[in-house]
Parts: sequence; C-alpha cells; structure tokens
Amino acid sequence: MQGRDPRIGQGVDRHRLVSGRPLVLGGVRIEHPRGLAGHSDADALVHAVCDALLGALARGDLGQHFADTDPAHRDRDSREFLRQIIETVHEEGYRVAHVDSTVMAEAPRLAPHVPAMRAHLAADCRVETSAISVKATRGEGVGPEGRGEAITAYAVVLLVPREGEPR
Repeated sequence: MQGRDPRIGQGVDRHRLVSGRPLVLGGVRIEHPRGLAGHSDADALVHAVCDALLGALARGDLGQHFADTDPAHRDRDSREFLRQIIETVHEEGYRVAHVDSTVMAEAPRLAPHVPAMRAHLAADCRVETSAISVKATRGEGVGPEGRGEAITAYAVVLLVPREGEPR
C-alpha cells in the first residue's frame, strides 16, 4: 500500500468537435450537431477526472491504461474506465473526497446538463453528489474552445485514506 497521506491529482483533456459523433460529457449525451473525436466515446470530462485520479496515485495517464490503439476500447463508454480506476483507488487504500472540474465549451450550453453530470460522476466515484463540482465556462471567442473547434475539461481530485473501511 502507498503512503497514507492525502493525495491530489490534476487532469486535462481536450477533443476536437466533429460531425457524425454523439456529444457525451460527464456520461450525459447532449443534443448537438457535432460530437467529440476520439477512440472511445471521447468524454473529455470523464477523461480529465480519470487522469486526475491516476495522477493522484502516480499511475500515469489514461492512455497508458486504456490505449487508443486497442480495438477493445473503440466507442467504449468512458464511465467504464472511471469505474475501473475507482477500483484501483480503493485497492490502494484511498477514497475520493472531492472532485472539482471545469468544462470549457463555446456551445452547447452546458449548465442544464451539470446536475446529471454530477450525479453520474458521483455514482461512479462512489461518493455523494456534494463531493462533485462541475462548472461550465465559455471560450469567449478565444482559442479552439472559443472558436467552437474543441471542448476541454479540467479536473482536480483529492483522495484521502480509507480509514476503518474494508479495502
């Protein structure tokens, strides 16, 4: 088992918007004419949370565990990756105390979908919804997000020891 100090991890994920793909963020399918390009469902928010969790455990990044060259991951639901990583978090003797995330997208408007995103992330991380923060912001015409070319997600997680809980 790793050290028993709290752990912080940070994750970032960006995907281009393309035609012919569904838009999935935080496990929520959002009506939009374009979706995110990627090997799996390309859920940038879930990918950022996964990378933050792996970073907190010093276990590399999502691509090292779920390679985009592996046909088994083609169009895979990214929430499956998250649930598997949470298993590793628990095996290492930790639990999620808090997730803070931000999604940057010019369109579509994400605010109406934030409660469902929080609920999905909380369920997959095995925490109360109050431990999950999802914020949405726009690029204001600047950068690939502001031009509507991409969506970027940022996440920070705090892991704490699972004191007195079965591993």
